[in-house]
Amino acid sequence: MSNINKPQFLDDVEFKASQATQMGKEWSWVNPKRISAEITNPANYYESSLADWHHFDSLTADLECDVVVIGAGLLGSSSALHLAEQGVDTVVLEKNRVGNAASGRNGGQLTPGLARWEAEEMASRLSYEDAKKLWHFTSTEAMQLIDEITDKYQLQLRRGRGHITAAVHEGHLVGLTQGADARKYLGEDHTRIAGKHELMEYIQSDYYHGGLIDELGGQIHPLALNRGLIYGFCQNGGRLYEQTEVLAIEEKPDGIYVKTADAVVKAKKSVVLAVHHASFKLLAEHNQTTIPFYTYVSTTAPLDVDIERILPYGHPVYDTQFQIDYYRPAQQNRLLFGGQGTGSCWSPERTKNYLEQRIAAVFPQLKNVEMDFVWSGTTDLTVNGAVDSRKFGQHYPIYAVHGWSGHGVAQTVRIGKAIADDFVGQSDDFNMLSNIDHQNILFGRTLAPVVIPIAKSAYGLGALFNPAKMVSF
Repeated sequence: MSNINKPQFLDDVEFKASQATQMGKEWSWVNPKRISAEITNPANYYESSLADWHHFDSLTADLECDVVVIGAGLLGSSSALHLAEQGVDTVVLEKNRVGNAASGRNGGQLTPGLARWEAEEMASRLSYEDAKKLWHFTSTEAMQLIDEITDKYQLQLRRGRGHITAAVHEGHLVGLTQGADARKYLGEDHTRIAGKHELMEYIQSDYYHGGLIDELGGQIHPLALNRGLIYGFCQNGGRLYEQTEVLAIEEKPDGIYVKTADAVVKAKKSVVLAVHHASFKLLAEHNQTTIPFYTYVSTTAPLDVDIERILPYGHPVYDTQFQIDYYRPAQQNRLLFGGQGTGSCWSPERTKNYLEQRIAAVFPQLKNVEMDFVWSGTTDLTVNGAVDSRKFGQHYPIYAVHGWSGHGVAQTVRIGKAIADDFVGQSDDFNMLSNIDHQNILFGRTLAPVVIPIAKSAYGLGALFNPAKMVSF
């Protein structure tokens, strides 16, 4: 499979049908003025901004390999790449297309930490050395790894540098300052606090009271990153099969048998479950530690004013609301803007209206804003916000990771490398992650449409009494 092309950007978006199959409740909406009414499954912004890519065959015959990776999102692609780079015979099975789910539909922001497990949380929960190790794993090492992969395979990923967390309440500056101080304590110093007036140099909005400017974080085109990882995997002799859903896994003394509709793959040494929130269906352990939720992203049509008038330095931003807004510049003077997290999936019209209202609230100076793309995505969260990493199996190691809590593009890539390193015995980084305790959520997946609104209401009520407390969803 070494003849696979690198991901290639178009000069502007191409309004077209998606090459992926629409699955679950994830949907993509495109401005009807831009696309034929006959296209019922349009490509989202990310897919529309890239040239059509390679179609991999489905699996139709039995085969053997050392390791089977289930899922070709960022985690599966990174695990597979790093296994293949070390000479491990690896096969990837993807039920749809590379990057079709959360890995290729997210906001594309590169932020350090593990959701609500940021530097201050790590420092309070762990010993100094353990906190320092975990923080650098999820921050400096994660960002550096993406840069190393980009350079090694000469990829174009629209990698931007610098990130801003904008405070919607002046009291939130206290929490941001404490977080920056904890990062310095753990040996990482890429942040500084900006007051309201200084922040206006970076974000032309009166909505904020200041913020944290982080030169470690940044942004990336997530679907291009995902395809780039697979490109590297194929250059190292990896094999990938699309439209191949795994139906069952059976561990036997001579290997792990991975069953699909048309074939069986015998993994002689290991399996990696890289299907995030759905992986519990295939786990030998049935503890439900995650709740699924839906998120939403949009991209505007080219704005009437130069986007540098509102984001002079092009930094991606997310704010400190419980239901955060996040946004960044996109190609051809567009604004990518996302937010919300819901237990049941909103309709395209409701989502479009909500995001238009949020853009107007943050940037009231923008007039005649028109949406070109709006899409939904499915992710999952854990109670404590840290990712749930597991390693089990009676005869062979089986790896599973899920519960990203809406925060983990860079960390996902780094954890993929940790899985590969653990498999070949090069580091104990994955063991560090698997030692984080997680709470079982009884009926969590079934009750998500009810539990999430209740939790949001409770936090909202708390914010009325203590608006200075910063809690992000």
